Amino acid sequence: MIQAGKPWRLTMPRAITLRSDFSATDLRRLARWSRSVAQARRLLALAAIYDGRTRSEASRLGHVTPQMVRDWVVRFNAEGPDGLIDRKASGPTPLLTAEHRQALAAQIHCGPVPAMHGVVR
Repeated sequence: MIQAGKPWRLTMPRAITLRSDFSATDLRRLARWSRSVAQARRLLALAAIYDGRTRSEASRLGHVTPQMVRDWVVRFNAEGPDGLIDRKASGPTPLLTAEHRQALAAQIHCGPVPAMHGVVR
């Protein structure tokens, strides 16, 4: 809310701090031994932040937007270096439940009944 007589200015939100149990050297070592190229790129971008570079510079190093770097920081803080590995997408939810699949398998196994299903040669 703007109050009369007081200067109005926007304040930038504070950057999320990185966890303190790792250092830039630790992240570079992990990146060197990582089997995932994407994880190594993310670790190196976060190592740049530990070195005192800005998030914008880290995003340029990682070839991504600053919002993605923020997402990496959140995942890294929550899960550590393993949080930066690409995950397999869960995919769409199945249309059939387990009961429906069992009933369908039973129907296929029994086959059609000619009198009931009207099957002819």
